[in-house]
Amino acid sequence: CVSALVVTSMSLFILAQAPEPYIVVTGFEATATLFFIVLYIFRLDQLISCLFWPLLDIINSVVTAVFMIVVSVLALIPETTTYTVLGGVFGLAASVFSIADGALIYRKLLFNPSGPYQKTDAHDKL
Repeated sequence: CVSALVVTSMSLFILAQAPEPYIVVTGFEATATLFFIVLYIFRLDQLISCLFWPLLDIINSVVTAVFMIVVSVLALIPETTTYTVLGGVFGLAASVFSIADGALIYRKLLFNPSGPYQKTDAHDKL
């Protein structure tokens, strides 16, 4: 959901011919989010086990939220064109969803800090 909002925001900034930093930041965030989607779809997080991927995903969510809030507020202040304002609104929505994504991943880590539960049989304990 976050990637769709970021891509929509970037598309609106491109249509509005907004300043280049708006387009570059939203493009960077869309690429980073797409990286994590591909990572989890192809299960590359299990292949590359030397990194703690949930923590990197939380950091990505925080960075996305901060960058998108800054870009969206800067886009909404001058109110130049309708597309720029819509891009800012979609950017703020993306930042809200990004904060929620990071919070949900953090809660999942708190409930399951040691990894997946391994069920063992009673005779294995002896």
